Amino acid sequence: MNSIITDNMDKIRTVCDRHHVKSLFAFGEVCSDEFKDDSEIELLVSFKPLDFGDYADNYFQAVDSFEEVFHRPVDLVTDKALHDP
Repeated sequence: MNSIITDNMDKIRTVCDRHHVKSLFAFGEVCSDEFKDDSEIELLVSFKPLDFGDYADNYFQAVDSFEEVFHRPVDLVTDKALHDP
């Protein structure tokens, strides 16, 4: 795991608590030797149950919060996006 993740674990936990994250997994370049200064961070997230009207706001606020932690773009993929429609 890249140090950008391990060095920010407390901040990551805070973001997860604030945005009702049930589980969070890093994937992509951040988990490999290919991670560079200009790489985005790819995260797979599952949220705790939220009202439909709150889901989108929570999602975009979580993206903003993770980008503040890492000081780089974050691609936040939801577990719902991986399911067949």
